[in-house]
Amino acid sequence: MTNKAKLKDRARDELFSHINRCGVIGAAEDDQRHWMEETMEYLAERYPDLNDADLQELFQLGMRFCAPAIQHGRTGGATQPTEEAAEATGSDDEAPEAAGNDREPVGAAS
Repeated sequence: MTNKAKLKDRARDELFSHINRCGVIGAAEDDQRHWMEETMEYLAERYPDLNDADLQELFQLGMRFCAPAIQHGRTGGATQPTEEAAEATGSDDEAPEAAGNDREPVGAAS
């Protein structure tokens, strides 16, 4: 492993540690972005051998680290209606086969 790779790994580990300690994960995306920009300035000073591309890569890694894979508790996303909701609205979704869909299921042998 090169010196530069070790330096990037150290900066990445420090960034993730800061994210965990500062509660950035639960913040709004705009606040995360602002915090990350300020932290990149700090890391640029702390690790002067990292170039702009390295810092941009760290920024992207940090933003992905802050975004949970599954958004819990957030509204506004598309959801499947429950059976009770379908009954309440009078919706009676037909199965694809009953709706005249004669295509083969994915992975079916031809």
